[in-house]
Amino acid sequence: MSLMLWLSLFLVCLMGAMSPGPSLAVVLRETVLNSRAHGIVAGLSHAVGVGLWAFLTVHGLALLVAQQQLLFNLISWAGAGWLAWMGIQAWRHAGRSGVLDVGGQGTRSLFSAARAGALISLLNPKLALFFIALFSQFVTAEQSLAVQWTLILTAALVDGAWYTLAALLLSHPPLLRALRRRSALVEKLTGTLLLGLAVRVVTL
Repeated sequence: MSLMLWLSLFLVCLMGAMSPGPSLAVVLRETVLNSRAHGIVAGLSHAVGVGLWAFLTVHGLALLVAQQQLLFNLISWAGAGWLAWMGIQAWRHAGRSGVLDVGGQGTRSLFSAARAGALISLLNPKLALFFIALFSQFVTAEQSLAVQWTLILTAALVDGAWYTLAALLLSHPPLLRALRRRSALVEKLTGTLLLGLAVRVVTL
């Protein structure tokens, strides 16, 4: 995998992780209502779930591209359409999701925080669709095992690093208020990147 291609993957994974949504809401809730450690544990367990989705997606697509090229091409185009749709939705709803609002009661143990972080990723069907759409643009028939694990680890490590950083930052009230004010910008940047990747697919 070339450096430029990896950077493209890295940026999409990063912007996807940064986009306000239910995952960030869980990390935010654990951090604000419990402690910084709870938020970090929730973020790291979320990354484990992301890594599992990435593993299943990469190996499933690798087998598909080797045996059913036409079907794989159709999935690639469908994936591009899904990425474009998510990009448009991010722009349409920028600043209106309200996912950064905190409510309810927090958990009492680190295990509960880890369970919350893992479940929000493992039980999120949109996350599975996201990886199918994303990795269909990067998996090839001749791809080595090392490249496949690069895809998987990039997705998991970027996710874990972002949510760990988010927990560290969100434990400071001034930065929490700043993130709330800039949530629309994060969503717009995510939407632009997803649209750009979709365009890349259809123009190749």
